[in-house]
Amino acid sequence: MDVGSVCSRRRPRLETPTQLPGANGRFTDGRFGNELRRRYMLYEPGFRKPGPAPMLVLLHGCHQDAKDFAVGTRMNEAAEEAGVVVLYPEQSRLANALRCWNWYAPNHQPTDKSDAALIAAMTRQMMRERHIDPARVYVAGMSAGGAMAAVLARDYPELYAALGVHSGVPAGLAHDVVAAVRLMSQGPTQGEADADLSPAGSVGHAVPSIVFHGDQDMTVHPSNGQAIHAARSGDQAEALPSGSLTATTHPGAGLHSVTRSVDYDLGGVTNRELWIVHGAGHAWAGGSDEGSHTDADGPDASREMLRFFLQHRRTR
Repeated sequence: MDVGSVCSRRRPRLETPTQLPGANGRFTDGRFGNELRRRYMLYEPGFRKPGPAPMLVLLHGCHQDAKDFAVGTRMNEAAEEAGVVVLYPEQSRLANALRCWNWYAPNHQPTDKSDAALIAAMTRQMMRERHIDPARVYVAGMSAGGAMAAVLARDYPELYAALGVHSGVPAGLAHDVVAAVRLMSQGPTQGEADADLSPAGSVGHAVPSIVFHGDQDMTVHPSNGQAIHAARSGDQAEALPSGSLTATTHPGAGLHSVTRSVDYDLGGVTNRELWIVHGAGHAWAGGSDEGSHTDADGPDASREMLRFFLQHRRTR
């Protein structure tokens, strides 16, 4: 029996709302699932346009939890302005002692019990219960959360309309701890970077993506971010961009300069963006010092991700 059918028997249990600085909506804590239970937090903005709302699934990194990640990214503030619901799944220490998402799960792990399947099932349940637009559901994350977001975008392109990865690695290049450590520290080999990483037996499809990475990241090699941005598979390889642009900006003393590379279509919609933050390490750009693994001197990754996501609607 798959995770979705198991979890659909029990509605999530909502607990006491939590208030965060700068957020005017409702931030609730809940539990999802029966046997494979996970905690989550859900931000529903006070401002919502009539009709179904867009939703972002945002995945924390190792050693983090949902509240820490919400505080550090300041995503709730950006979501309030944009009218976006944000779902923060939280990894269990029973599933990973360091609270890392198991993005490098070995091939023998049953797919219906994987972290990816559970997050996808949680996403679907929130869509049903929170009046979410199925064409505007997005997934993003930081570090191990970014790697898991890439797995979800690869394996569930019918669910997620766009992908955001901050300081993460490409999907499908590691299936055990040794390979994961090598990929994080060294980046993909040339052969790996050129590989078609579509799920076996499926039609390749890569969703639009926005990637942030610090060029001084000593935890996850910056070439991983470049590989995510460069990856093409299946039908995306045939849909070449109408234009591309690379530019470096220097915002001023004390702030990180940024090199931004984009592909865009005839309407000006950007289909892929890569933000290299110069002088930055393994930290969420533009984040709050009140959270962990943040860098307040970078560009505002949260607002830029939402701006990118809201350009895109799933069409299949």
